[in-house]
Amino acid sequence: MRLLIAEDDKLHRAFVEKVARNTLAGLDTLTMAEDGAEAIALFGEDAYDSVVLDLQMPRMTGVEVAKSIWARKPSTKILFWSNYTEEAYIRGITKIVPSAAVYGYILKSAPAEQLELALQGVFVAEQCVIDREVRGVQQRATDRLLGLSEMEYEALVDLCLGLTDKAMAARRNVSLRGAQSRLQHLYQKLGLDKADIPTGAWGPTYNSRTRAISLALTQGILNADALRKEEENLRVWMGRHLT
Repeated sequence: MRLLIAEDDKLHRAFVEKVARNTLAGLDTLTMAEDGAEAIALFGEDAYDSVVLDLQMPRMTGVEVAKSIWARKPSTKILFWSNYTEEAYIRGITKIVPSAAVYGYILKSAPAEQLELALQGVFVAEQCVIDREVRGVQQRATDRLLGLSEMEYEALVDLCLGLTDKAMAARRNVSLRGAQSRLQHLYQKLGLDKADIPTGAWGPTYNSRTRAISLALTQGILNADALRKEEENLRVWMGRHLT
């Protein structure tokens, strides 16, 4: 087994290295990377079959690293090791996992024994090992009744980026009515339909548009990393379409 560990925190890096060396009997090579860009460079230089990835790292996130690794070698087994259970991270991983890929997601708050089981499960038994809390977020994100559909998620992204209805329609290649319909579905899913918004002597308590942004951030549906990536995507789109 050839294992690559990407973790920017020195103490966490030393901890997962120690657990891996004590747990994986068939370990031939173990290499450490201090950030995402270094992990990509190292992976390109050697034939690693197993990778442990922190999600939030300098220069490149764990999701970006995993996407690049799986694009080169879809059979690579990846264990995500993170502090975060936000839906934004879970969605990011779900979108890029190749069919039949073996991967895991374990929280850094888990005891060493759980990390040992995850390492053995993913890299030795070749089974997907997902923390129970993370799996709950996964199920909510993919359940059309509990989580947002992909179109609703796109509408929320565009809201957070500050786009007008007309700009949303142009970016998503739908009619203005189609873009506004997506927004209405989003508001209903978030409990921000007109009939659901509490009203006082001052009138409606919330503005649906700005309240949706607040819920997206406080509930972890979107986060700073996801928005930075979406901002980059928006700039690329604007560069192609604006005169």
